Amino acid sequence: MLSVEENELLCRVGPGTEMGAFMRQYWVPALVSTELAEPDCPPVRVKLLGEELIAFRDTSGQVGLIAANCQHRGASLFFGRNEERGLRCVYHGWKYDVTGACVDMPNEPPESNFKTKIRAMAYACRERGGVVWAYMGPRREPPPLPDFEANMLPEGQWRVTATMRECNYLQALEGDIDTSHSPFLHSGTDRVEDTRPGTFQYYRVQNRSPRFNVLDTDFGTMYGAHIGAEADSEYWRIACYLFPFYTIIPQGLLGHQVHIRAWVPMDDTHMMFIYMDKRQEREVRSRGAGVGDESADPRRTQLAPRTTDWYGRFRLRPNLSNDYFVDREKQQRKLSFSGIEGVAIQDKAATESQGLISDRTKEHLVSSDAMIIRTRQRLIQAARAFHEKGLVPPGVDDPDVYRVRGGGVILPKDADWLKSTEELRRGFVEHPELDPAIVGLDRG
Repeated sequence: MLSVEENELLCRVGPGTEMGAFMRQYWVPALVSTELAEPDCPPVRVKLLGEELIAFRDTSGQVGLIAANCQHRGASLFFGRNEERGLRCVYHGWKYDVTGACVDMPNEPPESNFKTKIRAMAYACRERGGVVWAYMGPRREPPPLPDFEANMLPEGQWRVTATMRECNYLQALEGDIDTSHSPFLHSGTDRVEDTRPGTFQYYRVQNRSPRFNVLDTDFGTMYGAHIGAEADSEYWRIACYLFPFYTIIPQGLLGHQVHIRAWVPMDDTHMMFIYMDKRQEREVRSRGAGVGDESADPRRTQLAPRTTDWYGRFRLRPNLSNDYFVDREKQQRKLSFSGIEGVAIQDKAATESQGLISDRTKEHLVSSDAMIIRTRQRLIQAARAFHEKGLVPPGVDDPDVYRVRGGGVILPKDADWLKSTEELRRGFVEHPELDPAIVGLDRG
């Protein structure tokens, strides 16, 4: 159970907050590259760490992320003209480049040099693997981008999807490091007789109460949750929390699965889930097919129509106002444990129903919450070390600590799980000997 002060520290991310300043030391995923489809395309409203910003792609293809309002009289730059390597305010014509410099002030006399004194707040942007990354911190020279394997794949091998959730980033993230919810929320009506013996699915349905080993790492925290498999073996699920708001879940086969999941705070009560993975993984999985991919066939996606307001990007049709389309008949007939269709929507319902910001002072945590407890402690300690001692947050200057994988594996009962999985947990290593068929139907 957290104190009120600790919950505030963890959840408040806007300008001037401790956690907001901590997160600004890292590169932050700001947009999916396809949101700015081509040079000089319409600008996009972006909320990030409590700031209202405007993103645009200039004539040369560079992405700019600048303060939402013109430095002159405060008109919104969302209505600006994106043209000739800059964004021009339609009120008086002031024009800004991607660095925030005012490069034209046509309502001033030609001899005026006032434009050289004007600069809008702008954040450095880089694109990699279909994601626009922003650095919102104080360094003149930003740190290196993190070495996320799923974001460093060759063209054509990666995929990026996004969905918005109407809740604080941390409660959404914590759903990913809570493996004990999956056999209930996602698989509560699965029966052993309907699964294939010897698969991960079979073992998970047979035993729904894993035991946890949790530890701190250079990148954040990691758990190994295990249940019995055969008489001489155990099924392990290994997952990671990575600073400041990333997860690698244990879905799929350890050593084969390549993905990273970003739970990006828009503000205190909204967050953007950006999922990066290796394309071949998506083709063998059932989780969230088509969700959050605006290029997907509309008959397969649950995205609501996009709007241009601050919360109009990647919204899902099922939401709190329509009870996530819960089907009570399916629930009563045991055709669905939750009555809610789809893993992504089930997770969304569970985390959003806690409220916009979960009150962790009223929780009653148990042994299966060990990873959540450790992760909160790690995040609080790192944020306080940054503010009180000036220590550089973990991973900021060490991009290689993020070269990790998670997933499931069968190990002998007497095996040391850390030593036995060391090579399988290493990113950027191929394992052609692995057979993903052992997974069965994996719902996360």
